[in-house]
Parts: sequence; C-alpha cells; structure tokens
Amino acid sequence: MTYNQASEAYKKAETIGYSEVNNPHEIIQTLFTELLKSMSLFESCLKDNGTAETKSQSFSRSLTIIYSLQSSLDFEKGGEIANNLFRIYEYARHKLIEDLKTGKASGVTNAIHIIKEISDAWQQIGKEVNKWPKILIKD
Repeated sequence: MTYNQASEAYKKAETIGYSEVNNPHEIIQTLFTELLKSMSLFESCLKDNGTAETKSQSFSRSLTIIYSLQSSLDFEKGGEIANNLFRIYEYARHKLIEDLKTGKASGVTNAIHIIKEISDAWQQIGKEVNKWPKILIKD
C-alpha cells in the first residue's frame, strides 16, 4: 500500500466512523482495528516520506489507542496475561517513539505484526463467545 492509498483509507475511515458499540469485546476489537490502521499509516509515512501532519496524527492516535488498551486491562482478574499484554503494548509504544526519533520504519513494522497476532486471537475469541448460548453470558 502506498502512502497516498494509506492516507486516503485513513481519511475515509475517519469520516465514516463507527456506530455505537455496547459489547466490550467489540470495543477492544475496534481499538485493535484502529490501532493497526494508525500504526500502518505511520509506518507508511516513514517509508514514503509522508506529510508531517499525517505522520504526527497517526503517531499520536496510535499512542492514544495503546494507552486505551493498557487502561482496559484488569490486572487482578487477568493476572499474568494482563501483565504480558501490558508489556506488549509498551513494546509497541516504545517502537513508535524510536521510529519517530530515527525517521525510519523498523521497530513499528515488528510491533504491527505482534499487535496483528493479538488482534486475530481476540477476534477468534469473539467468534467462539458468539457461539455460546446467551444464557451463559452475563451482561
């Protein structure tokens, strides 16, 4: 995907927006989707010398979403899994900052792959949960 294509896709997603989501699982999936878009656009800006404005917007949006994901973790109930996810999100945050400083997309590329794996696993969990009888799911 070229910088221009990524930029146009990002702008289109921004104008379309998302309908209100009440399901916590869907909220986190939406955060993953938006994080991957923002990180990919940032990566594209670094590789293709995108505009400073777009690079800055995608960078700050990525950091905001990472913060949201970190804030959503329940360390008491999540235990080691929550701690590991926090560290992964922190890794992604550091790679974004490093790449912004160097002006080269290197760490963010790896961070995107890791976040994509987590997103895919989260999406699979959602598919499994949706198969459960509604009586087993608490609101």
